[in-house]
Amino acid sequence: MKQNESADNSQGQLFIVPTPIGNLADITQRALEVLQAVDLIAAEDTRHTGLLLQHFGINARLFALHDHNEQQKAETLVAKLKEGQNIALVSDAGTPLINDPGYHLVRTCREAGIRVVPLPGPCAAIAALSAAGLPSDRFCYEGFLPAKSKGRRDALKAIETEPRTLIFYESTHRLLDSLEDIVAVLGESRYVVLARELTKTWETIHGAPVGELLAWVKEDESPRKGERVRMVEG
Repeated sequence: MKQNESADNSQGQLFIVPTPIGNLADITQRALEVLQAVDLIAAEDTRHTGLLLQHFGINARLFALHDHNEQQKAETLVAKLKEGQNIALVSDAGTPLINDPGYHLVRTCREAGIRVVPLPGPCAAIAALSAAGLPSDRFCYEGFLPAKSKGRRDALKAIETEPRTLIFYESTHRLLDSLEDIVAVLGESRYVVLARELTKTWETIHGAPVGELLAWVKEDESPRKGERVRMVEG
């Protein structure tokens, strides 16, 4: 695979641009400059990104790139980059490719010798870990657990003895069920931290042995609402 250093200067560049995970003030100056300057923005949801750009007064051409079309559209975008166009890749929130589309595009660009430029910025997993009070020198990011209970339990059994801090994303409607699966597989004393609505008004970060955390979530519906990151002590 060709590396970035060999990229042709006559070609465009692909910029990986993180966007806020809730608080719009978290966007970086560099991200705004790139979004303003590029020829095209590849977005997971063009309507969502359009509202973000409108908020910051940025007029830009948008190109829909999501899970269902990325493999087909990657070559189209690479062709534009080879013509000299600069393109920004964004997701709905946070850093692209972290449980969001972009892998196929980035790989195709690198294979074609296109320079890929990553910008640092918001990431829910890293923000949550920094405030969790769990060991953070080594950690394992697992994304979303499977949707079905059997799949979740099988996945948890496979990492039951993992010594590193485990980081998961979780959907609203599976929070209770997944916590029950953690109790069943890892035991009710395993320490778990739940972070929800990060950077937003109702941000909550709560840690406890998972048996106690499950009872807390059952008693109060508010932790079930909003976007969540769950961290499990290794």
